[in-house]
Amino acid sequence: MRTLNIHTYGIVQGVGFRPFVSRAADTAGVFGTVANRGSYVDIYAQGTDKQLDAFVDIIKNAPPKRSVVLGVDIAEIEDAPKYSSFEIIESEKEYGDIFVSPDIATCDMCRSELFDPKNKRYLHPFINCTQCGPRLTIMDTMPYDRERTTMGEFPMCPDCAAEYEDPATRRYDAQPVCCNDCGPEVYIIGSDIRGGAAITETRRKIMSGGIVAIKGIGGFHLCCDAKNTDAVSRLRKLKNRPNKPFALMMKNYETVCRECIVKDGQEAYMNGWQKPIMLLEKQPDCTISADIAPDNITVGVMLPYAPVQMLLFDYPDDIEMSDCLVMTSGNVRGAPICRSDEDALREISSFCDMILSHNRKILLRADDTVTDWLFDKPYMIRRSRGFAPLPIMLRHGSGKQVLAIGGELKNTFCIGKNGLLYPSPYVGDMADIRTVSALSESVERMCGLLESEPEVIVCDTHPLYNTVAFAEELADKKGIPLIKIQHHYAHILSCMAENGFDGKVIGISFDGTGYGEDGTIWGGELLLCDYHGFERVGSIDPFMQSGGDISAKEGWRIAAALLDDPALCTKLGICSETEFKMQAVMSAKKINSVLSTSCGRLFDAISAILGIRRVSTFEGDASTALMYHAEIYERKSVEYKKFDTPLIYEKDIIRLNTSEYAKNIASRFLADVQKTDELAYEFHAVLSDMVLQACMDIRKKTDINTCALSGGVFQNRLLVRLCRQRLEAAGFDVLLHSVIPPNDGGICLGQAAYGTFNI
Repeated sequence: MRTLNIHTYGIVQGVGFRPFVSRAADTAGVFGTVANRGSYVDIYAQGTDKQLDAFVDIIKNAPPKRSVVLGVDIAEIEDAPKYSSFEIIESEKEYGDIFVSPDIATCDMCRSELFDPKNKRYLHPFINCTQCGPRLTIMDTMPYDRERTTMGEFPMCPDCAAEYEDPATRRYDAQPVCCNDCGPEVYIIGSDIRGGAAITETRRKIMSGGIVAIKGIGGFHLCCDAKNTDAVSRLRKLKNRPNKPFALMMKNYETVCRECIVKDGQEAYMNGWQKPIMLLEKQPDCTISADIAPDNITVGVMLPYAPVQMLLFDYPDDIEMSDCLVMTSGNVRGAPICRSDEDALREISSFCDMILSHNRKILLRADDTVTDWLFDKPYMIRRSRGFAPLPIMLRHGSGKQVLAIGGELKNTFCIGKNGLLYPSPYVGDMADIRTVSALSESVERMCGLLESEPEVIVCDTHPLYNTVAFAEELADKKGIPLIKIQHHYAHILSCMAENGFDGKVIGISFDGTGYGEDGTIWGGELLLCDYHGFERVGSIDPFMQSGGDISAKEGWRIAAALLDDPALCTKLGICSETEFKMQAVMSAKKINSVLSTSCGRLFDAISAILGIRRVSTFEGDASTALMYHAEIYERKSVEYKKFDTPLIYEKDIIRLNTSEYAKNIASRFLADVQKTDELAYEFHAVLSDMVLQACMDIRKKTDINTCALSGGVFQNRLLVRLCRQRLEAAGFDVLLHSVIPPNDGGICLGQAAYGTFNI
């Protein structure tokens, strides 16, 4: 008989790994113990060579579906005690790498039990097992045991306790296990309606045209019937959200296929354990209200991932329920998602007619993840529930502990420890003091959960960002160094880190705005980057951005600056002569005006020139609409005739000649206003041509053959496709994002990577 000590690292907490090990031991015939140690699962296995080989093979090659085994260390133990059984023993906290499981969508077996009248958990809104249920959002500390979660407030009944302790059951060692007798309860705030009656009342309110706030796993949603235009329009007015698309939740995959076009590979992803919001193209005859996503060919769709959501669609009452519901984040614009009854009453009660809540506490907010689909795999827009805080692994670096604060918009932060970088769930936009408070609380909780004591803090360089002020205060409080790195450089590092690339790249960093090293606004940058620094070698042609913050919403201002022709601007309906003169005076006198290379503002300007969007009602409105018009033209399979726009060379800086092209496209559009779609597509193609030409010039000088594409503008899937197509055809290796957003929600990863390599 031999005894092995096996340490298993990875996502092995909160995914039923210990029960799996116990069953594997029974299968192989080995005795011993298994326990969580916080940073790994610790196994002692005793048996014959044949038994141990079989046991190790199961551990390595057939782990639970939701686990991610990143490493297995095996050591033989001499003079080990003799074991007479295999047991799960009490967890003990040890320090080391921490792998925290994200929240996991309800599994198929639990869903089946949920609707089985003979099952003790029939219609239980909190049904879960070792393979599914809340994880990150209810954890207080590691290791993952019931008493260290918010479920510790709900003592198990004898039946649940028996299942919890029995290796033969699906709920063996399932920490959130509960039933109708011992679990949390749903209720309508401000009334005595609880349990099943609260579900029925919620369904009735929705189908009568009402709006209901609903507490889920990571926060509240605002919900109404997606087929009721009056209800959708009312929600828009109440939430002050004129045009930004609402997310939808559909009853099942069959409903999704009826309403949307689903591409190969997306079914498994939508039905998987993460269940993100996925951007799908609407079917021509879809039945949802046009007000869900005005002037938009796509809609964000997710499937029910929590039991209470499944019960909203299916419940044994007399209400005929819609199979398509609006399920948008329950928050005030710019504020974090609400997570408690107090939050909901204070922040969103004026947006809804009723609030369906429950008494299981949410410790860490986790908004829904949003993904697009590109090159047959997910292309992340917002990384949160189901993904955070799964780490990105760096092959090199100091191994010291880093806290990266992230960006001002779409904020997420990142904790780096021992070469593992843990991006947080989505926090929000930092212009709102409530979001700054949420960031502070979330940083403290995540550092505690991951047992991290940061040795350095990394943030942006913008002197007016709330995130920078927060980082400065925190670094001073902790007495540790603060490193500030340039915004667009952080974007490129995030792409490199996600792809595990540690060489030198040509970084194409296109986004809205970022503070440049010369005090101007950057946003259309070509950078030579590695983990130790960067050199700015190119940009789009600079223009004057006037109007301050309002210029990010009013693309006509940038269009007027680019065209510099009052008569042309008036004819195109971009602005009046008075507005043009006002802009010109502001620009000439440098009143609330600054030189800019923002590619995001360039897209806004072209959208205004082509009569698509003069102003934006939400971030990305004008540029997204421009992309949709371009994609409509692309589908006509009309051959693109290359439009030659030579680059500009200013000393050591390459300029993409976008200003001259904007004037050209404006005059051609004025001559034929029916060419909106064609010129929208041409703009994407011309910009991609310019990127290729600039990268080829840079390659000649540097021999660098790898390009990395990052920044919020690269949420534009058409631009990503065209740039990649051209660059790869010219022999470049192209790094793209997939599981980390290209927008500001991803720069925390780049900041953390820089800190890891430079402390």
